[in-house]
Order: sequence, then structure tokens, then C-alpha cells
Amino acid sequence: MNQALSGQGSNAANHCSISAADLSSIAKSNVTKVAAWIRDRNFPFLVCSLGMIVMLLWAGSYKMTAPGAEGIIPLVSNSPLTFWHFKLFGPYIGSDIIGLTEITAAILIIAGYVRPKAGIIGGFITTLMFFTTSTMLLTTPGAVIAVHGMRYMSFLGLFLFKDVIALGVSLYLITYFGERAILAENK
Repeated sequence: MNQALSGQGSNAANHCSISAADLSSIAKSNVTKVAAWIRDRNFPFLVCSLGMIVMLLWAGSYKMTAPGAEGIIPLVSNSPLTFWHFKLFGPYIGSDIIGLTEITAAILIIAGYVRPKAGIIGGFITTLMFFTTSTMLLTTPGAVIAVHGMRYMSFLGLFLFKDVIALGVSLYLITYFGERAILAENK
């Protein structure tokens, strides 16, 4: 077991020392050549960051409407992490604050393209946000339903589960922008 872990550690160290150009030049099979081609063109970052930006802008602006605010009442009200939010601000102002937070995070991620530290901050905001909303999967009534004695995620549960994936994207964006910021600091 320790050999397997230490082998992974040395592979990780080797990964860090190989540049993208080197990786493309040493890829041998068609599968690894395609993987290197995707990496060289930065598609994972582009899809993750643009997808996150669109989702945040769209969801944030929707939360600033009456139907958007009313739609998240059961989510926010049943969460031990956020139940106080609507009690303090009410559902409409509270939802506006959530929407503005999402829009702000999107703007920071956009700014991260030229100022990586802004992208890191945007990633931290979305990490906190999506960690919080991921926990709502456990606390929102109706997120899990029973069908013929088996338990499944309902449409509401599946809607909330996407936030687990968005949490992973948020962490990826922090590391991506973090790497860019570190390189800029060391020029």
C-alpha cells in the first residue's frame, strides 16, 4: 500500500515537472495524443470557467425575481447553515443578496482571466456557496423520495446534486487561477 502511495507521489512530482509541450511530444497512443491535444488547448478550464460564469450570471439574475426568490425558500429555510438568512433579510431581499453574490463571483472569475487573484477570490466565493448548497441535499424535504421501497433522488435532489459538481469546479478554478497567480508573482 505504501509503495502504491509513494508511486503516486512520484508520478505527481513527475507530472509537475513535465510541461504541456513535453507531454504532447511524449504521447504515443491515439488516446493519449487526444488527451494531450485537449490539455494543450486548455479545454477543461474553458468549459469549466465559462460554464460556471453562465450558470452564476443566469441563476444570480433569476434569484432577483419573485419566482426565483420563492423557489429557493424551502432550500434556504430548511438548511441548518442558512435558515437564519431569510429570517434576517426576508425572502426577497435575502434572495437578492444571494443573487448579487453569484453575479459578483461570476465577475471575479471573468476578471481572473487577466487578474488571476480575482479568479481565486471568485473561486473561494463559489466554493463556500456550493459547499453550503450541497448540504441542502441532506436537509431539504423531498430531495430524496421512496419508490417501491427504494430511495432515489427526486428532481429537486438532482437539481441540488449539481452543486456537488459545481463545488469541484470551484476548487479546480481556485487551483487554476492560483497556479497563474503564483507564476505571475515569480516573474
